[in-house]
Amino acid sequence: MAHYTYLSVIPESLVVSMLPPSEFGSYLAVGTKKRAREQAIYFELKSDFESKYFDMKKAIQRCTPHEDGRPKHSVYVSTYRVLEQVPLEAFGSLWLITHDGFPLELKQEPLPAENGKAPHLYQELCPVHPLIASLLNPVEFCKFITAPAVSISVPKICFLELQLGEILSEPCKDVSWNLPYKNINHLRDCLLEVTEKQKTTKTVDRVHLPRVPYRCIESGFFVGDRNCILYYPFPSAAEMEKNHHRWWRSAQFE
Repeated sequence: MAHYTYLSVIPESLVVSMLPPSEFGSYLAVGTKKRAREQAIYFELKSDFESKYFDMKKAIQRCTPHEDGRPKHSVYVSTYRVLEQVPLEAFGSLWLITHDGFPLELKQEPLPAENGKAPHLYQELCPVHPLIASLLNPVEFCKFITAPAVSISVPKICFLELQLGEILSEPCKDVSWNLPYKNINHLRDCLLEVTEKQKTTKTVDRVHLPRVPYRCIESGFFVGDRNCILYYPFPSAAEMEKNHHRWWRSAQFE
């Protein structure tokens, strides 16, 4: 039977499984007895992925059917420093799984054009996960976070951009909006600081839980290092309603 290799970002881990991507996501989110309810976000790695750092051969040898013929759900290869050791050329589709097991596949596309220096809100996912306000566009932000010359950096980063809604157009006004971020006043202060003082980044929440409010995703997901960045665009709300209605409906409750 075929096997698949996945790089999970919440939590960071490298897993071999006999389950195809959508079934693997359902297994992570709700388990085999449908008692768990948790998000899952992972990359499907290409079938020819090999590694000198991870013992893939041993993991694949262990990934065999159960005695009753059921497929092996998961064999964990590593839960430490996984992202930095997987080359970007091995990354395939990104899968987003809702808390009740609905899958959405995102594919790589060319990076979007950037206009101006509007503030952004980034949620880092792996290997660290603070919430960051920044004037840097996604490509600039990725290069900054992974630059060895920066005092606090990581070799590779996975992050997404979140919506700012009315707070972006009315940063000084106590606007009414429906985005589920905690401590809106602090977020507003951080955005004003990066804008008025032209700061590169400002930490909004240094211990932000790695859980994504799917309905608040802006441009999409990014993974990269100082030399290269991959982009996984997130569909518009209209596209979601038309093409991924069940997933989108489930995501409203994340």
